[in-house]
Amino acid sequence: MTRKIWMFDTTLRDGEQVPGAKLNLYEKLEVAQQLKKLKVDIIEAGFPSSSAGDFNAVKEIAIKIGNTDETIITALARAVKTDIDAVYNSVKYAEKPLVNPYSFRRFRHSRGKEVWKIEKSNLRSWC
Repeated sequence: MTRKIWMFDTTLRDGEQVPGAKLNLYEKLEVAQQLKKLKVDIIEAGFPSSSAGDFNAVKEIAIKIGNTDETIITALARAVKTDIDAVYNSVKYAEKPLVNPYSFRRFRHSRGKEVWKIEKSNLRSWC
């Protein structure tokens, strides 16, 4: 039985959470192009509901980098309609778009601390 190991890269979204690591559109496109050259299967291009700039960057990456069936372009969405719509409307230009929703569930840690648990699932968008 042959298995495929998928490469899922979050540099463009998660990397911007590092203090001082803000990329402009040109830099994001450059990073996405390099990820495509490295044959990354899935590029998580951003969090489009966070700002108009991030929405536009994800859309441009979908158009310019996701223009072949080599790479899936996705973006992160909270499990709410506005976020899912933002992801759908930004990645739908890619040949292989993917909506990547997550939800938080709050629970109490055994030591009484409040902790957020991430429940992550992938839902293909049918663009």
